[in-house]
Amino acid sequence: MASPEPAAGADGASASQAAVVEPIRLPTPEEIKGQDIWNNCAVRSVVSGVMGGGLGVLMGLFFGALENPITAEEMTARQQIVYQAKQMGRRSISNAKTFAVMGLIFSAAECVIEKARAKHDTTNSAVAGCVTGGALAAKGGPKATCVGCVGFATFSVMIEKFLDHQDFVILRVLPNIVGITGVTARSTEIDL
Repeated sequence: MASPEPAAGADGASASQAAVVEPIRLPTPEEIKGQDIWNNCAVRSVVSGVMGGGLGVLMGLFFGALENPITAEEMTARQQIVYQAKQMGRRSISNAKTFAVMGLIFSAAECVIEKARAKHDTTNSAVAGCVTGGALAAKGGPKATCVGCVGFATFSVMIEKFLDHQDFVILRVLPNIVGITGVTARSTEIDL
């Protein structure tokens, strides 16, 4: 009876390590509909706003728990617990609003810019960051708006470059270290 193991090649490598070519699978109608829904800027913005609000709640709970009342030695344990709970609630609501607005504005701006330019690059992130930072700092006047624009744009570009670098490492370097061959990474603008 023949062995289910593939025979070793001339160079000693087994045929199982050879690149396997899989047939192209067309997306189902449900997958196409899902992609069309996700490509809608309004849907993408609302989802980002909701996720930003959730992140804000978690951060508010965490940072609210770290605040100690100034008069802690004068309060009973029950009073301290009630004070901490109220403080965490206030901080969570405040952070949730801020992060929800930030996620909504950034996602909407980036999506609109990306559709208008028909490109996905760091310029989109920079402009969306500028719009977001400027909008969040608009109450502080023109100087604060400019500083918010530059600061948030810089932060957005840095995050974009970091994530592109992570894609590069995951898709190009890591498979070579592990020994997987035939993996190609999407083109990036990273200069190493």
